[in-house]
Amino acid sequence: FGAAGESEAAFTKRLIAERHIDVLHAHDYKTDLLALLLSRVTGARALATVHGWTGHSARERICYYPADKRVLARYPRLIAVSSEIASELVKNGADPSRITTILNAIDHTRFRRDPTQVAGARAALGLAAGNIAIGAVGRLEPQKRFDLLLEAFALLHLDDPQLRLVIAGDGSLKRQLEHQRDALGLADSVVFTGHVTDVTPVHHALDLFVQSSDYEGTPNAVLEAMAMQTPIVATEAGGTAELVHNGVHGRIIPVGKLDRLVSGINAALTAPDETRRMADCARRRVEGELSFESRCRRVEAVYQEVVGHA
Repeated sequence: FGAAGESEAAFTKRLIAERHIDVLHAHDYKTDLLALLLSRVTGARALATVHGWTGHSARERICYYPADKRVLARYPRLIAVSSEIASELVKNGADPSRITTILNAIDHTRFRRDPTQVAGARAALGLAAGNIAIGAVGRLEPQKRFDLLLEAFALLHLDDPQLRLVIAGDGSLKRQLEHQRDALGLADSVVFTGHVTDVTPVHHALDLFVQSSDYEGTPNAVLEAMAMQTPIVATEAGGTAELVHNGVHGRIIPVGKLDRLVSGINAALTAPDETRRMADCARRRVEGELSFESRCRRVEAVYQEVVGHA
């Protein structure tokens, strides 16, 4: 809402000056370039939080993401949400002394298990009293490897027909995954909920959360499961193993290994006391080190450092 005839660029520069903005904080490949350019013409310091490069389109992988990594290498200060992302930044020319790794966090007051909600949540998904519900949350895209999860579930279901799989999310692979489900003879045992705006009812229905991804940044779906005290079996993709310490907060398995996915799920289901203990530990972790409050303090410390160096 600049003055008449004022260009968007001029308005932005004026706004930064009038509000005495010290730090321009970017969060994706579009704003990464914008914040860096603005910093050079306004004197404000540029900072980017790098969440990863999780898109799957050819344009993103071939054009946007390589260009973004080159832009980020020129940043005076960077926050990476996992050690893997920090390493990728260094590999592409970023100065490691300018990178701070701060894991993603969650509002644990919003995501909290309520035992009174369990029965209704399970009924809404058509789960019977004897069913054991395994669930996953995420976009139905290649990197999530829901195809692998369906294969694993099919093998487990042979031994225990009471198992049910709930996959919450939508995406380009929906029809393909539904076809795979039907081809495996699991039409009555696998539920695709479609997009959900609130995952807490899904977690209230679940006995186990599974992440089967090939690639992640630092997955919010895992943080949500930790906060909801839903036991976790997850691949070590991205920063997952930094959120969930194997054998402490859940079970971490290698990426892309069907046999390890099957054995991890089976271990979680056949050792319920140990599995519940880990879920309780996960909840305590998000109440402390992985809380929003803790993360905000670390980000604020970076702000102070950035301003101090201006």
